[in-house]
Amino acid sequence: MFKGLGNLANLGAIMKQAQEMGSRMQAMQEELKHKRTSGTAGGGLIEVEVNGLAEVLAVRIDPTLMEKGDREMIEDLLPAAFNAAQHKAKELHSEAMKSLTGGMAIPGLQEALSQMSGNAEGPDPT
Repeated sequence: MFKGLGNLANLGAIMKQAQEMGSRMQAMQEELKHKRTSGTAGGGLIEVEVNGLAEVLAVRIDPTLMEKGDREMIEDLLPAAFNAAQHKAKELHSEAMKSLTGGMAIPGLQEALSQMSGNAEGPDPT
């Protein structure tokens, strides 16, 4: 009569694993929040520092650019430095995800874990 109920035990184990994975994902997010990386442009004239979640922490502009008043060059270099920094942050995130999943690339796992940990806006590792 209740032959199908045996799968409920499996469902409970799967839910427990999902909760554990969510906890590990939150710990990973916290760790990434404290890691730092930077991107530069113009031979170091502009530097952007971000954390492992790609949140901008600092922007440094070489004083010579400011002295020259070269607004156009600053406007050209800023996006390049931001993109370089964000790319490095994505690499940090990707490495952390690989360690979390034991090196397995599981399609859709990052999005699911990000939603479970409340970080649906996390960086895309691709």
